[in-house]
Amino acid sequence: MPPAENTYVRKGFGLKAEVEGVLASDYSGHLVELLRSGNFTLTTGGVTVRLAHEFGFCYGVERAVDYAYQTRHKFPDRRILLVGEIIHNPHVNAKLRDMGIEFLVPGPSGFDYSAVLPSDVVILPAFGVTITDFQTLRALGCVVVDTTCGSVLNVWKRVDSYARDGFTALIHGKYYHEETRATASQVERYPGGQYLVVRNMEEARVVCDYIEGRVDRTRLLERFARAISPDFDPERDLRRVGVANQTTMLARESLAIGEEVGSAMERVYGPDHRAEHFRTFDTICSATQDRQDAVTALLAEPLDVMVVVGGYNSSNTISLAALCAERVATYHIEDADCIDPDAGTIRHLPIGAKTEVIVERWMPAGAEIRVGLTAGASTPNNKIGQTVARIFATRGIDAGAIA
Repeated sequence: MPPAENTYVRKGFGLKAEVEGVLASDYSGHLVELLRSGNFTLTTGGVTVRLAHEFGFCYGVERAVDYAYQTRHKFPDRRILLVGEIIHNPHVNAKLRDMGIEFLVPGPSGFDYSAVLPSDVVILPAFGVTITDFQTLRALGCVVVDTTCGSVLNVWKRVDSYARDGFTALIHGKYYHEETRATASQVERYPGGQYLVVRNMEEARVVCDYIEGRVDRTRLLERFARAISPDFDPERDLRRVGVANQTTMLARESLAIGEEVGSAMERVYGPDHRAEHFRTFDTICSATQDRQDAVTALLAEPLDVMVVVGGYNSSNTISLAALCAERVATYHIEDADCIDPDAGTIRHLPIGAKTEVIVERWMPAGAEIRVGLTAGASTPNNKIGQTVARIFATRGIDAGAIA
């Protein structure tokens, strides 16, 4: 009798060697390797491109994409479904669609799994899924391939410990983001578990104002109506608080939010209360931190312009663009196609905007210019390399001749 099929897979199928050639073909970039070998610098025709030392695919993204490719290789004839997007990069997701992987799209009430069959294979994205989604899929009996990033799992453990000990999880993140929804759901493991999601320091200060009596209950509940647990009671649930964050947020803001909330509690209840009833922990993932540190180091150099490559819905890419925009003219582009060398234009998403704009003559005039470049953790090397080529082409330089 053959062994029963393993219906929960967390560590891949041992097929890395079988898919690595296809992965390299789909995502590697020669110009990126050329930059690496030249101390992350490429200069020709008066144009210097400086690439941040940490950029692009992180380990968690590489693992998720690798497991998706392994899954297709393992089950060539099975229907494979993906819960949402594997990561926030349109080109990677398009590749998976080309491989015949079907994407489940959430509706107003979340994902509908009614059409999933026991014979199907379902991939969970790098962001993870909510506890309810996970339990629903496991009950269906289908094969579940879990690519949830280890850094996300670390945050879940932190939030789990808060809920277990009766602390409300105050999460610095975007309430609508897949990762934050999954993280917030961890409190459901415990009766009375509560969460509140703050997007930024401005929202954190509204919470502090409530704690210190400057904002009333009604205003607080209205402000966070979509970002709190269903039976959230601020009078009860803001007396014991533990801070966590979406792993891709701006690290310094997460730390500052924790300090702001802790200080507000101390001002009202005293230092002993803060010591006993407030917890905070930096749960930004190391890859996110490394990329933020690398771009900060790059910004210390003289740069004329900065280009940030990555999906417009990629939180870590947005954080990188926000960092850069504080110091230099910055353009967040989704891919190399946003740069039109013939027209001399760049199509980008300004910080905080919802729609792209086109900028003419975006590259400064002058005989010598320095362009800084980085990319979000879900951006493959080939898209970074194509961007480098178009930067040079805007000045009439053929990247093929450079290589």
